[in-house]
Amino acid sequence: MSLQTLRESLPDYAKDTKLNLSAIQREGELTETMQWGTILATAAASRNATVLTAALEDARGHLSAEEIDAALGAASIMAMNNVFYRARHFLHGTYDDLRAGLRMNIIGRSGGVPKGTFELWAFAVSTVNGCEQCVRAHEATLRQEGVTREQILEGMRIASVMAALGQTLFLQETLAA
Repeated sequence: MSLQTLRESLPDYAKDTKLNLSAIQREGELTETMQWGTILATAAASRNATVLTAALEDARGHLSAEEIDAALGAASIMAMNNVFYRARHFLHGTYDDLRAGLRMNIIGRSGGVPKGTFELWAFAVSTVNGCEQCVRAHEATLRQEGVTREQILEGMRIASVMAALGQTLFLQETLAA
Protein backbone atom coordinates (compact mmCIF):
# COMPACT_ATOMS: atom_id res chain seq x y z
CA MET A 1 0.00 0.00 0.00
CA SER A 2 1.31 3.45 -0.92
CA LEU A 3 0.70 6.85 0.61
CA GLN A 4 -1.42 7.67 -2.45
CA THR A 5 -3.66 4.66 -1.70
CA LEU A 6 -3.93 5.79 1.92
CA ARG A 7 -4.73 9.32 0.83
CA GLU A 8 -7.54 8.09 -1.40
CA SER A 9 -9.00 6.04 1.46
CA LEU A 10 -9.27 8.95 3.90
CA PRO A 11 -12.78 10.07 4.90
CA ASP A 12 -14.28 13.41 3.95
CA TYR A 13 -13.60 14.89 7.39
CA ALA A 14 -9.87 14.50 6.66
CA LYS A 15 -9.90 16.46 3.39
CA ASP A 16 -7.20 18.83 4.66
CA THR A 17 -4.99 15.88 5.58
CA LYS A 18 -5.50 14.50 2.05
CA LEU A 19 -4.49 17.80 0.47
CA ASN A 20 -1.50 18.27 2.75
CA LEU A 21 -0.32 14.68 2.22
CA SER A 22 -0.18 15.37 -1.51
CA ALA A 23 1.66 18.64 -0.91
CA ILE A 24 4.44 17.16 1.24
CA GLN A 25 5.23 14.60 -1.47
CA ARG A 26 5.88 17.27 -4.10
CA GLU A 27 9.21 19.01 -4.57
CA GLY A 28 9.87 21.75 -2.10
CA GLU A 29 12.76 23.23 -0.16
CA LEU A 30 14.24 19.88 0.87
CA THR A 31 16.49 17.55 -1.04
CA GLU A 32 14.83 14.29 -2.05
CA THR A 33 16.73 12.44 0.68
CA MET A 34 15.77 14.98 3.35
CA GLN A 35 12.13 14.95 2.23
CA TRP A 36 11.61 11.19 2.04
CA GLY A 37 13.68 10.47 5.13
CA THR A 38 11.54 12.97 7.05
CA ILE A 39 8.37 11.35 5.72
CA LEU A 40 9.65 7.90 6.74
CA ALA A 41 11.00 8.91 10.16
CA THR A 42 7.78 10.72 11.09
CA ALA A 43 5.68 7.84 9.75
CA ALA A 44 7.54 5.67 12.26
CA ALA A 45 6.90 8.29 14.96
CA SER A 46 3.17 8.23 14.13
CA ARG A 47 3.07 4.75 15.69
CA ASN A 48 0.62 3.60 13.03
CA ALA A 49 1.68 0.43 11.22
CA THR A 50 -0.34 1.27 8.10
CA VAL A 51 1.27 4.71 7.78
CA LEU A 52 4.76 3.29 8.34
CA THR A 53 4.26 0.48 5.81
CA ALA A 54 2.97 2.86 3.14
CA ALA A 55 5.73 5.41 3.76
CA LEU A 56 8.38 2.69 3.61
CA GLU A 57 7.00 1.38 0.31
CA ASP A 58 7.18 4.85 -1.22
CA ALA A 59 10.50 5.77 0.40
CA ARG A 60 12.18 2.76 -1.23
CA GLY A 61 11.82 4.58 -4.55
CA HIS A 62 13.66 7.63 -3.20
CA LEU A 63 16.13 6.44 -0.56
CA SER A 64 18.98 3.94 -0.44
CA ALA A 65 18.90 1.08 2.07
CA GLU A 66 21.43 3.00 4.21
CA GLU A 67 19.25 6.13 4.17
CA ILE A 68 16.17 4.09 5.13
CA ASP A 69 18.07 2.60 8.07
CA ALA A 70 19.22 6.07 9.12
CA ALA A 71 15.68 7.50 8.99
CA LEU A 72 14.35 4.60 11.04
CA GLY A 73 17.34 4.98 13.35
CA ALA A 74 16.42 8.64 13.88
CA ALA A 75 12.88 7.60 14.83
CA SER A 76 14.20 4.95 17.20
CA ILE A 77 16.79 7.06 19.00
CA MET A 78 14.44 10.01 19.33
CA ALA A 79 11.71 7.80 20.80
CA MET A 80 14.10 7.19 23.69
CA ASN A 81 15.63 10.66 23.87
CA ASN A 82 12.32 12.50 23.66
CA VAL A 83 10.97 10.65 26.68
CA PHE A 84 14.14 11.15 28.71
CA TYR A 85 14.78 14.81 27.89
CA ARG A 86 11.12 15.81 28.08
CA ALA A 87 10.88 14.31 31.58
CA ARG A 88 14.16 15.93 32.66
CA HIS A 89 12.93 19.27 31.31
CA PHE A 90 9.68 18.94 33.30
CA LEU A 91 11.79 18.74 36.44
CA HIS A 92 13.27 22.22 35.84
CA GLY A 93 16.97 21.47 36.11
CA THR A 94 16.89 19.11 39.10
CA TYR A 95 18.74 16.43 37.11
CA ASP A 96 20.55 18.54 34.50
CA ASP A 97 23.89 18.10 36.28
CA LEU A 98 23.70 14.31 35.96
CA ARG A 99 24.80 12.39 32.89
CA ALA A 100 21.97 10.84 30.86
CA GLY A 101 23.77 7.49 30.70
CA LEU A 102 22.02 6.57 27.44
CA ARG A 103 23.83 5.28 24.38
CA MET A 104 23.28 7.59 21.41
CA ASN A 105 26.00 6.50 18.99
CA ILE A 106 23.83 6.90 15.91
CA ILE A 107 23.58 10.65 16.51
CA GLY A 108 27.35 11.04 16.56
CA ARG A 109 27.77 9.23 13.26
CA SER A 110 24.50 10.55 11.78
CA GLY A 111 23.44 7.11 10.65
CA GLY A 112 25.77 7.31 7.66
CA VAL A 113 24.00 10.32 6.09
CA PRO A 114 25.04 13.99 6.19
CA LYS A 115 24.71 15.49 9.66
CA GLY A 116 22.16 18.11 8.60
CA THR A 117 19.97 15.43 7.04
CA PHE A 118 19.99 13.21 10.13
CA GLU A 119 19.40 16.21 12.38
CA LEU A 120 16.35 17.18 10.30
CA TRP A 121 14.91 13.71 10.79
CA ALA A 122 15.63 13.83 14.54
CA PHE A 123 14.07 17.31 14.70
CA ALA A 124 10.91 16.18 12.86
CA VAL A 125 10.48 13.11 15.08
CA SER A 126 10.98 15.29 18.16
CA THR A 127 8.28 17.58 16.79
CA VAL A 128 5.85 14.65 16.53
CA ASN A 129 6.83 13.44 20.01
CA GLY A 130 6.47 16.89 21.56
CA CYS A 131 9.86 17.28 23.22
CA GLU A 132 10.60 21.01 23.46
CA GLN A 133 14.21 20.54 24.57
CA CYS A 134 14.99 18.17 21.68
CA VAL A 135 13.19 20.36 19.14
CA ARG A 136 15.23 23.37 20.26
CA ALA A 137 18.53 21.48 20.36
CA HIS A 138 18.10 19.91 16.91
CA GLU A 139 16.89 23.20 15.41
CA ALA A 140 20.04 24.94 16.67
CA THR A 141 22.21 22.20 15.17
CA LEU A 142 20.31 22.41 11.89
CA ARG A 143 20.99 26.14 11.69
CA GLN A 144 24.70 25.52 12.44
CA GLU A 145 24.73 22.95 9.62
CA GLY A 146 23.38 25.52 7.17
CA VAL A 147 19.85 24.17 6.90
CA THR A 148 17.57 27.08 6.07
CA ARG A 149 14.56 28.25 8.06
CA GLU A 150 12.37 27.28 5.10
CA GLN A 151 13.76 23.75 5.11
CA ILE A 152 13.24 23.46 8.87
CA LEU A 153 9.67 24.67 8.49
CA GLU A 154 9.11 22.11 5.75
CA GLY A 155 10.33 19.41 8.15
CA MET A 156 7.77 20.62 10.70
CA ARG A 157 5.08 20.58 8.03
CA ILE A 158 5.88 16.99 7.09
CA ALA A 159 5.89 15.98 10.76
CA SER A 160 2.48 17.52 11.33
CA VAL A 161 0.91 15.91 8.25
CA MET A 162 2.30 12.46 9.05
CA ALA A 163 1.06 12.75 12.64
CA ALA A 164 -2.38 13.77 11.34
CA LEU A 165 -2.38 10.83 8.94
CA GLY A 166 -1.60 8.42 11.77
CA GLN A 167 -4.32 9.95 13.94
CA THR A 168 -6.88 9.84 11.13
CA LEU A 169 -6.17 6.18 10.40
CA PHE A 170 -6.42 5.43 14.12
CA LEU A 171 -9.85 7.08 14.12
CA GLN A 172 -10.94 5.11 11.05
CA GLU A 173 -9.73 1.80 12.45
CA THR A 174 -11.26 2.43 15.86
CA LEU A 175 -14.63 3.58 14.54
CA ALA A 176 -14.80 0.64 12.11
CA ALA A 177 -14.30 -1.90 14.92
